[in-house]
Amino acid sequence: MTTTSTPHIDPKGVEIAETILLPGDPLRAKFIAETYFDDVRCFNEVRNMLGFTGTYQGRPVSVMGTGMGIPSISLYSYELIHHFGVKNLIRVGTCGALQENMDLYDVVIAQGASTDSNYLDQFNLPGHWAALSSYRLLEQAKRVADERGHRTHVGNVLSSDVFYSADPDALSKWMKMGILAVEMESAGLFANAAAAGVDALAIFTVSDQIVTNAKTTPAERQTAFTAMIEIALELA
Repeated sequence: MTTTSTPHIDPKGVEIAETILLPGDPLRAKFIAETYFDDVRCFNEVRNMLGFTGTYQGRPVSVMGTGMGIPSISLYSYELIHHFGVKNLIRVGTCGALQENMDLYDVVIAQGASTDSNYLDQFNLPGHWAALSSYRLLEQAKRVADERGHRTHVGNVLSSDVFYSADPDALSKWMKMGILAVEMESAGLFANAAAAGVDALAIFTVSDQIVTNAKTTPAERQTAFTAMIEIALELA
């Protein structure tokens, strides 16, 4: 089912592809569309959350910003799935590495997403649901990354509601459980996709090394993290 518009997405007749890349930053969405797409058309400008549709190597693909945090990506992903028929949702973003063997610019592919959010409570499950990505997309992404020689880490990430924590030991507790990296969106995306029976994946570039305190610049975060984008585009 395709809807003409929602309160947050107004395509004005531009089609949204079944496969969409979801960076948090709308300017990264613009960068991806202008750098990699042919026949680019803007399908959303509501609240400046830019979305674009084009083709990549002849295949239709879309990209749209989602903002920061589980509430924001969950709102947009729900509408994309239920109102615009999107079937493959691939988050591309940055993360903070929580293990010593990880370096800046490494690629992290999220097999699962632990969380400190209450978002999953709404599903009223009689237990604790494990937020997992689509194995089909994960397997394809890992194969593409290996073929291109990218240094990757596959495993569990933390989708946290908290950027500035009042608990100085919070991340160290997750580190001990083998969590690879921290970000703020994937658990909500995986939950929405699972509930709707569609596929979702999250691919990250390490922008901060929490253990060593190494960091990249804001400009690099917007335009320089191309490996994860090129991996994601091969899944379209």
